[in-house]
This record gives sequence, C-alpha cells and structure tokens, in this order.
Amino acid sequence: MRCPFCGKENTRVIDSRPADDGLSIRRRRQCDECDKRFTTYEKVEAIPLVVIKKDLSREPYDRSKIESGIFRSCHKRPVSVDQINALVDDIESQIFNMEIKEVPSSTIGEIIMDKLRTLDAVAYVRFASVYREFKDVNTFMAELKKLLDKK
Repeated sequence: MRCPFCGKENTRVIDSRPADDGLSIRRRRQCDECDKRFTTYEKVEAIPLVVIKKDLSREPYDRSKIESGIFRSCHKRPVSVDQINALVDDIESQIFNMEIKEVPSSTIGEIIMDKLRTLDAVAYVRFASVYREFKDVNTFMAELKKLLDKK
C-alpha cells in the first residue's frame, strides 16, 4: 500500500477490525518512511450480475424478484418466512457461485423450481404454472405427472 503522504510503498498494518457496515475491514496503517498513519478499507468485490431475459434484453439482477415469486407461490402454504429467506439465500448462493457475469432468466427459473420442488409440492406447481406458461390443462397435468413420478 502506498503512503498518501510521502508516496513510498513501505507501509505496515498496525490495527485491523471489521468496519461498521460489517462488509469491509478497516485497517490502520503506518508508513515506515514518514511515520504518518492513515486508514484504508478492504471490501470484497462483488461481481455485478446481469440477467438475460427471454426476449434477450438485459437487466441487473434483483433479489426481490425471486423473493416475490416465491412468496406468491407459497401463499397460504405451511412455509415460514424463515424457510423462504433460507431458500432465496440458497438460490442466490447457487447463482453467484456460477461465477459468470450474465445468467439467463431460464437458468434462474430452473434453479428456483428445483429448490421449490423439495420445499413444497403445491408451491412448486404454482411457480411452474406461471414460469412454464401452461397453455392448457394437458400441459398442467403433464407437469403434475412428472412431479408424482419423482416421488
């Protein structure tokens, strides 16, 4: 780290602690050349994620869209808010662990459906009916049959 006062690169860390936001580290440093002290902050660099929609348009990733879709699917189901938050955290973790900058919305939808299938079958069918855009009863029944065959 270069000293902001004299420009030399001989600095050392004399104190480290989490910053107030809990997302970064505050470091007190001292220059070995001029003995002046200064503070730096170290923060994890998040990869900005872009979602590629069905029409090939792009928009920034938005966690609240996943949350609202899952909340709608779990409406009046025996699924707690904590379970939903844990599910969304798990989905988000899986998406970010892919370590890509652009992810198709279809990939996100499939991840959500896989996770919902294990959480609650009715919520899964509700989400799938909107996500897969069932056109008639036959496609709906085919999806139900797939669900029943996996059990």
